[in-house]
Amino acid sequence: MRRLELLRVEHRDLDGAIAALIDGGTGDQMQLARLKKRKLRLRDEIAILEDQLVPDIIA
Repeated sequence: MRRLELLRVEHRDLDGAIAALIDGGTGDQMQLARLKKRKLRLRDEIAILEDQLVPDIIA
């Protein structure tokens, strides 16, 4: 699923951006909060798409 891969790449890229902000010591807490919030939204969307890929198994 192409969408899922794109979301994973963006999520990974946000890791780098967040680390760069923290390591850079710029102290831009507002930008850091926005990036973290975006990362959480991506994680949720990735989880939803992954759940759709796994077939329901009736036990």
